[in-house]
Amino acid sequence: MASPVRAFIDYHYRHFNAAALRDAARGYEEQLQQGNKMLVTLAGAMSTAELGLSLAEMIRRDMVHAISCTGANLEEDLYNLVAHEHYERIPNYRDLSAEDEEALLERGLNRVTDTCIPEDEAMRRIEKSIWAEWEAADTGKTRAFPYEYAYRLLRSGALKQYYQIDPKDSWLVAACEKDLPIITPGWEDSTLGNMFTAWVRRGELSRFSIVRSGLEAMSFFIDWYKANTVEGGVGFFQIGGGIAGDFPICVVPLIQQDLQQDAKVWSYFCQISDSTTSYGSYSGAVPNEKITWGKLSANTPKFIIESDATIVAPLIFAYLLGW
Repeated sequence: MASPVRAFIDYHYRHFNAAALRDAARGYEEQLQQGNKMLVTLAGAMSTAELGLSLAEMIRRDMVHAISCTGANLEEDLYNLVAHEHYERIPNYRDLSAEDEEALLERGLNRVTDTCIPEDEAMRRIEKSIWAEWEAADTGKTRAFPYEYAYRLLRSGALKQYYQIDPKDSWLVAACEKDLPIITPGWEDSTLGNMFTAWVRRGELSRFSIVRSGLEAMSFFIDWYKANTVEGGVGFFQIGGGIAGDFPICVVPLIQQDLQQDAKVWSYFCQISDSTTSYGSYSGAVPNEKITWGKLSANTPKFIIESDATIVAPLIFAYLLGW
């Protein structure tokens, strides 16, 4: 018997974006059944939107095999983990005046659409905790990627006393348990990236290089992609646009055209985006455009769902999870 979500989608989602959602979910499932792996990319504020409520279980059930995300999504899942009770929801955010926004700032509340992240309980608490990992790397002359420092922090147990949600609902905790690789291009464009820069400029850390760069992340990802396409393929499930998606999808033409080595194109492509199809917009480009760049082929299953990812992604994940 089909699960309630699957039965509802299969019966009701027959046309337009609804049909695209259904077909994308079925295509994702077929990829897994064929033994292929899946990369999920996270743009926007998916962690603050608490996508971990469904994404964490996808990771635990081996339905996600690597993640590419912005530095904001990497850190904001940690913030939610330790400060959830201090978040404030602002349902009437569209009506806020500039003075209202300043009042939130004075209270240490950083607004992301309808949700405010508390500065002291979230951002500064994580800064104080992850400082120990950065300092140890600086002293020991070692280097690591941003996600590896996050994993070390979780595994140290230093945050457990602060947990304010069930860790099963944290996608980063699930990824840490599975030791998933997390590519974080442009990590500098994040709160922790800004904090790290300040620590180095103050001289309390001696060098920027203890955090491995985006170029090194690309090199690391080349090896991961090649290893995971020896027998099968790797699919690409993109939530939002931006660098989280732009960065990893380039690995195929990099291998083929720049390294001049054989590489399979992505075996599946789906993007959830509220960016309408337009001229010159990468996030709004139809998937076929990627064929000319050597990222996809004419035979690659391709889907684009023009809708809100906070609505679409949990539905697709619930479909796959049998909820």
